[in-house]
Amino acid sequence: MFKTAIVKKPARSLTEGITSSPELGKPDYKKALEQHRLYIETLKKCGVEVLELEAEENYPDSCFVEDVAVCTRSFAMVTAPGAASRKGEEGEISDVLSRYYDQILAIKAPGTLEGGDVMMVGDHFYIGLSDRTNREGAGQLIDALESHGMSGSMVTIKNLLHLKTGITYMEEGIMLVAPEFTGLSEFDSFRQIPIPEDEGYAANCIRVNDFVIVPSGFPKTHRALENAGFKTLETDTSEFRKIDGGLSCLSLRF
Repeated sequence: MFKTAIVKKPARSLTEGITSSPELGKPDYKKALEQHRLYIETLKKCGVEVLELEAEENYPDSCFVEDVAVCTRSFAMVTAPGAASRKGEEGEISDVLSRYYDQILAIKAPGTLEGGDVMMVGDHFYIGLSDRTNREGAGQLIDALESHGMSGSMVTIKNLLHLKTGITYMEEGIMLVAPEFTGLSEFDSFRQIPIPEDEGYAANCIRVNDFVIVPSGFPKTHRALENAGFKTLETDTSEFRKIDGGLSCLSLRF
């Protein structure tokens, strides 16, 4: 049960965020602000208290606050972003998380880790090895998890930004899976809801208490989740998609 979500207001520099999809165009800042406001309202409908941090203009991607920390039931881990332009984003989050956690740990160089590569499934954490998260960073997180009675394992990522770009846990033993992750042995034991190739972006839904939050504009995924018995809420993330961001990236939930 999540009680708290931390978000960060988009900076005006958002328009210069990292993107692998320049064909989508640059984000509209005013539209992004409105989408962010509605995202917060959607989180509140799920029963969580939302803390909004101020924008950081020096970091165009800093609204993707999920990447700078991993929150577990016992401790919080401040990460070490793998993208050069994001190094330093993690500076503020330790003090913020100390309001909620007694123990704050941190990834040490040469390790890199971004929260978008970390998927919590109960007390087990799947960690994607990507361009942003290396084996050293993943290993440091696994060591910390094991010292607190939890566990972790690594999953190699090909062709995607983060692990949760293509697969997310919906609770109750169910995974939402984009085509890139279909057939991976690591997830054979889960019931899988496949995402059609033309709606791959929608693999990054988030389960928040009694609801699954779904990005607007992906009717097949929305219908599949409702057919599986989930209560859903929709919110638009079109401006964040332009800089490789999705629903999970925009908050830390614990």
